[in-house]
Amino acid sequence: MLDKQVVETIQQRVAQQREKIIAFMREICAIPSMNSLIGPVGERIAEEMRKLGFEDVRFDKMGNIYGHIGSGSRVLVYDSHIDTVGVGDPAAWGFDPFTGKLEGDKLIARGTVDEKGSTPGMIYGLALAHELGLLDGWTAYYFGNMEEWCDGIGPNAFVEVDPAVRPDMVVIGEPTSLNIYRGHKGRIELSITARGKSAHAASNHLGDNAIYRLLPVIAAIRDLEPQLGNHPFLGHGKITVSDMKVQTASINAVPDEATIFIDRSMTFGETKEAVVEQIKALIPPEDREFVSVVELFYDEPSYTGYVFPVEKYYPAWALDESHPLVQAGVQARRIIGLPEAPTGKWDFSTNGTYWAGKAGIPSIGFGPGDELQAHTTGEWIDLNEVVKATEFYAVLPGLL
Repeated sequence: MLDKQVVETIQQRVAQQREKIIAFMREICAIPSMNSLIGPVGERIAEEMRKLGFEDVRFDKMGNIYGHIGSGSRVLVYDSHIDTVGVGDPAAWGFDPFTGKLEGDKLIARGTVDEKGSTPGMIYGLALAHELGLLDGWTAYYFGNMEEWCDGIGPNAFVEVDPAVRPDMVVIGEPTSLNIYRGHKGRIELSITARGKSAHAASNHLGDNAIYRLLPVIAAIRDLEPQLGNHPFLGHGKITVSDMKVQTASINAVPDEATIFIDRSMTFGETKEAVVEQIKALIPPEDREFVSVVELFYDEPSYTGYVFPVEKYYPAWALDESHPLVQAGVQARRIIGLPEAPTGKWDFSTNGTYWAGKAGIPSIGFGPGDELQAHTTGEWIDLNEVVKATEFYAVLPGLL
């Protein structure tokens, strides 16, 4: 347990820095970072880190921004992805979706919840922890990365390529409504392609419509979910057709190729191999020579031109309730005055698929905002939560 006076000092200092934290939050939201183009917002974050005493602040090869504070032998990483999805129809917002709109303590802007909201608290919190001696024995990194394009690819490069740092523990800043999250389902992305035969639409009897070959597969996917695996903590597997692409000579021709894309959420007890075979089994036997299932692979360059090829398979993970990191998180919430709440999980996927799912590094989630706001038009966050999260990020290292 931390000394009561230290906790009070943290809360006083955070209160004193409230306007700086909020101003920084508004500034980074106002800098667009869609499609993983995080260079400009990364520069602004780097400026704040240097001002607060972080060292070795730089971009890695992929274009993620990081810096560290403290010099201990154990390594702690605070992970916040700073890219966002697009804004959809800008007119639907009714104002600039990046500059945003303030309604009381509610900031409405793209990226507030997903996930720039955790960045100010992480940076200010770690600086305060270092100042008060709570990072003794630790080197703590803030890692602002790109995640929307491919879950976990940034951490994968961080650990295995540049700067080649393997953390002992990780805190993921995705929104948790200031609760402790300790896992989520995994997922795999697949494509299913049907091949047909082109013909003029007026002579469609001479062709073989590739779209029609996919119809029974789409219907089977629609009806498959009740048969998917279930887990007491992570919950039920999910599946959806998320996109479709058609190849046709013209809109007056029979399509000779059609592809659907599948997002399949996987719970514990479901293997990648079994999931792929389950999908293949949905193809009618008479169509199997014309329809193929492919596991998707990501090898597109980042905005720096760096390519880090990975399969689009993201393992499920969960840290046990009794793990010291989980318990430290629960204790940190309690001592900064947050109400008791059970530990939880995300419904969506995060960088935890790499940190915990692939690399086996103990990880928890804690961040301001409600995950249901992610990707919505009018996405918003309570700035009181942004500031309160700073207390948590400052306190936590002293409990590890």
